[in-house]
Amino acid sequence: MRLLGNVTLAEDCVSETFSRLLHALAAGKGPHDYLRAYLYRIAHNWITDQYRSERPTEELNESLPSEASAPEETAEQSLQHTRLLQAIHKLTPDQQQVIALKFWNDWENNEIARALNKPVGAIKSLQHRALAALQRHLQDKNDHANE
Repeated sequence: MRLLGNVTLAEDCVSETFSRLLHALAAGKGPHDYLRAYLYRIAHNWITDQYRSERPTEELNESLPSEASAPEETAEQSLQHTRLLQAIHKLTPDQQQVIALKFWNDWENNEIARALNKPVGAIKSLQHRALAALQRHLQDKNDHANE
């Protein structure tokens, strides 16, 4: 959901991921170790195909904080949330995945590396570049908002 920004696409991804797993198992293939990484790789490939075929609709209405002491706080939190999601959508698919796995799913770098089939150093580099890009995008948004 965080990578696709659309509930329907996320459900399609989950469905397709498990369908592909079942087909692989029926064919005598599939994972021998690291089921989580295997499933993530299937989902990653499906999401990448979606980005290549057509950029997903950027529905930026994920769950917002439900409790705020004033309407102004709710509005500000909503605006910050929207800016963050817009900035994340500007990252490359690999950067989005690393950010989602690292900060939303609390995966360790070695788990992310296995799931994305990349060296740990590449994961660290992707994370560093993604955070720098997010900072630039958010700073640009703040600069434009203050003008």
